[in-house]
Amino acid sequence: MNHRLLILGTLGEFVQLVQKAKQRGYYTIVCDGYSEGEARAYADASYVLPVTDTDAIAELCKKERVDGIITSFSDLLMECMVKIAAKADLPCYLKPEQIPWYRDKSVCRQTLSKLGLPTPGYVKIQVSLSCEPDKIKQLVHSLSYPLISKPMDKYGSRGIYIIHDESELAEQVIRTAEFTDLDEVLVEEYNDGFEFNMMTWVSDGKVNVISIADREKTQPEADMLPISTRNVYPSRLLSHVYEPAKDLLQSYIAHTGQMDGPLSMQFFWKPGKGIQVCEIAARFFGYEHELTDMVYGFNIEELLLAGVYQKEKISEMFAGHDVFHPLHHGAVVYFHGKLRKIADQTKAYELAGNEAVVKPWIFYKTGETVVEYGPNPYLALYYMETESREKLDEVTEYFFDKMSMTDPDGQEIAYRNQIPDYFITEE
Repeated sequence: MNHRLLILGTLGEFVQLVQKAKQRGYYTIVCDGYSEGEARAYADASYVLPVTDTDAIAELCKKERVDGIITSFSDLLMECMVKIAAKADLPCYLKPEQIPWYRDKSVCRQTLSKLGLPTPGYVKIQVSLSCEPDKIKQLVHSLSYPLISKPMDKYGSRGIYIIHDESELAEQVIRTAEFTDLDEVLVEEYNDGFEFNMMTWVSDGKVNVISIADREKTQPEADMLPISTRNVYPSRLLSHVYEPAKDLLQSYIAHTGQMDGPLSMQFFWKPGKGIQVCEIAARFFGYEHELTDMVYGFNIEELLLAGVYQKEKISEMFAGHDVFHPLHHGAVVYFHGKLRKIADQTKAYELAGNEAVVKPWIFYKTGETVVEYGPNPYLALYYMETESREKLDEVTEYFFDKMSMTDPDGQEIAYRNQIPDYFITEE
């Protein structure tokens, strides 16, 4: 049978997924609101529709006789895919009623608390109270600073602000309230421990670990939330966090009822204090899943396609996968920047030629202006591969020192990144 597959998403992250689907002989249709999406050039058919127009895309599925739907790398894409699948009567690993457990930060926190699983202390604050600082202070009196305020209906770092003390509380809650379409925002305790990205696959109700990475962050300016600047595979703290993190996810899906499909978690760990959940998502991480292929020879696109049409192959993939024995050490290094016009990217392109770089990705063209949110999430990123963590750190330090993009006045645009200190766990 010549399967007809809809891939929800057309940006560069989806190119390999489209290519692999076509290699298998599937008629491949791509769809989202980005008319210039790179993956469109590789698909059999291409439609420009906002992913949030789930009714229109469901009708498209019926028109094109689609028998499978797939996406990943974004919470919004995952949510829309689940709704489209339900409306078009297509198989999917989640039902619409399960979405809040993975999409609504408040529901996730409530579920973790109900199950007795570790999560930061939090409160929900009515947007209508954002101009009443005394009432906000009363609501958060049981929480320990620093705190962060975040919307419960957005993804990425949109509308998330750090609150160092009581004097900043009302101001940051007001800023977050401007980003939400809901009646409430979330204020929670900020964990300054080591942070991790974990990707797994649920098969017949069992969590299979694909990878756990160190999620390193840098605070570029004093009043800014720390930003993700390097994810490293495998984590140097893997032996400390593997079992408790896996057990936690297993407990979570026992409650949500997820039996199949991708499952990811961001979490913290401190020596002597254990792990604490930041976020649980029913998709893989964008601009990062390539690392599992580089480090382990485990391809996420093949897994996603098997989840739609060849589930019997999933057990074979995990039978040959050992998260504790990588083939290489790898990282994705991210560079963020100020919202200025780019005049010179010479250094960024020079770094792209470094022998450790497997794939460079420079998002802007010279002459373009950096925007806060849009199809370009970073100034640039580099996928790196070395034979040891020590060599990887050495190359990373070189990149952090040499990276530069400047504006027409010669002013630096790129924020300066740093590698965190791991000495606490290695005494």
